[in-house]
Amino acid sequence: MNIQETIDKAIRAGLQEIYNVDIENVEFQATRKDFEGDITVVVFPFLKVIKGNPVEIGTKLGVYLTENVTEITKFNVVKGFLNLVLSDAYFIENFEKSYQIDNFGIKEPESGQKSVMVEYSSPNTNKPLHLGHIRNNLLGYSVAEIIKASGKKVYKTQIINDRGIHICKSMLAWQKWGNGETPESTSLKGDKLVGNYYVKFDQEYKKEILDLVSKGYAEDDAKKQAPLLLEAQEMLQKWEANDKTVVDLWKEMNQWVYDGFEQTYKALGVDFDKNYYESDTYLLGKDIVAEGLEKGVFYKKDDGSVWIDLTDDGLDEKIVLRSDGTAVYMTQDIGTAIQRIKDYPDVGGLVYTVGNEQDYHFKVLFLILKKLGFDWAKNLYHLSYGMVDLPSGKMKSREGTVVDADDLLLDMTNTAREISEDLGKLEGYTDGEKASLFKTIGLGALKYHILKVDPKKRILFDPKESIDFQGNTGPFIQYTYARIQSILRKADFDYALVTNINDTALEDKEKSVLKQLALFPEVVQQAAENYSPALIANYTYDLVKEYNSFYQSIPILAAEDEQEKVFRVQLSKKTSEVIKSAFDMLGIEVPERM
Repeated sequence: MNIQETIDKAIRAGLQEIYNVDIENVEFQATRKDFEGDITVVVFPFLKVIKGNPVEIGTKLGVYLTENVTEITKFNVVKGFLNLVLSDAYFIENFEKSYQIDNFGIKEPESGQKSVMVEYSSPNTNKPLHLGHIRNNLLGYSVAEIIKASGKKVYKTQIINDRGIHICKSMLAWQKWGNGETPESTSLKGDKLVGNYYVKFDQEYKKEILDLVSKGYAEDDAKKQAPLLLEAQEMLQKWEANDKTVVDLWKEMNQWVYDGFEQTYKALGVDFDKNYYESDTYLLGKDIVAEGLEKGVFYKKDDGSVWIDLTDDGLDEKIVLRSDGTAVYMTQDIGTAIQRIKDYPDVGGLVYTVGNEQDYHFKVLFLILKKLGFDWAKNLYHLSYGMVDLPSGKMKSREGTVVDADDLLLDMTNTAREISEDLGKLEGYTDGEKASLFKTIGLGALKYHILKVDPKKRILFDPKESIDFQGNTGPFIQYTYARIQSILRKADFDYALVTNINDTALEDKEKSVLKQLALFPEVVQQAAENYSPALIANYTYDLVKEYNSFYQSIPILAAEDEQEKVFRVQLSKKTSEVIKSAFDMLGIEVPERM
């Protein structure tokens, strides 16, 4: 039984004894920093069953709790809030237990429990990954790691959009203007080479539109009749007809892109357990639509198209099959979701990491799957996120104005190098160690800056602002971790032993760190339930702030009392372990020295 459960039980007993009433639930919250206390009970809800003044009720309850709960030493009441002070012995005992746990706050999956599949990245094979993909990958990867840490088995997956007119545009442009060049002959990453031809197509297509308009075509007609577009559409038809020449070129150019993506994923530090390809899944779902028609979930219009009416659920009518029998994206997503559960029968829920422009699509998808009778549909979640902007403005792939992911990663490393060299703290580092450190700091800054923000919020990302060794940044937290490693290297005594620190009153700064450490398991669970890396990031920043305040105020290795010295080193070590665990969930490395 944790302390909250202990206090909850005692409050119920106390209110029964004092007022002869039973209550439905007890509301707890963290005590505000400007009041003394470690945990706060909200008194106002008790007024539903107790007539009286909330201060008086809180005072009587506080007296009862201090007399009946050994962990509570004193209390104060501020309006309708009962602030409880916990004993030093409670915090020390809790810490001694957690100190012996290697992966404190991390739960192992329980046998028989349903696993979770997290989808992220899901790029198109006509261009390299960009800044928007970076936020998507970081969010999806981190949420997967957080759910795993909360005690569930997790599968990471992506669906690669490897077919369609946009792919044919790159292929056609390469055929016309590529002169047979390859990633090897150009020394370009394959995704960049293919992306260049996507941009080239758009440039030439716009020229053709202008030419047709100058000949008297209306602009809309010119866009539809431009020869390049007609050729791309013909190529798509040939691909769908399995034309060998087109399919062979499609396979070759897609492989260039896959190889390029893999390099970016490796640099970014994300991975996948399973890749799905749209070329394999775009026909999925048609059988399900037929079954849904029989069940009355869908209905057919006079033109033969199949729809679902969701107006009673506050949504619209949605097409799931065209009149010519071809599938739409919704059909494909229905089929892919079902296929994933077939592939991984232990999966009980899916998390889709997709931008907020698709909010409506996922509301419809999840509702359709529920209406089709799939029990796991209640465990589907759309991890919706906002755009990432740079000070320079909005990005457009076809115009070649995107912020390339590889370029941004390199820029972050170079920025970390410039700032670190300006600070001048690199004595004794080899060139290899410096290069590794700059990458760790640069990537850490990027990831933390993006993940500390609630996913739903739009981000304005400034690379230089993110690499700051002060404030709520990745490098600030990494520096604190490295500082603790320095303390541990200098500790020339055995600090693994259990201390007798119970005999000594805790310093306020020590207690603040202990309180923050104790929250970690709960924060991990909350972050998993809310699919929010921001909760982990900001918890870690709060922990680091408390630790640095302790570090600057209280001697650690210079402590005169041997027991205090051991305890403070242990406290430092555990803090660094929690920082590392938290940053592992965010996909951020921590350096041993900085």
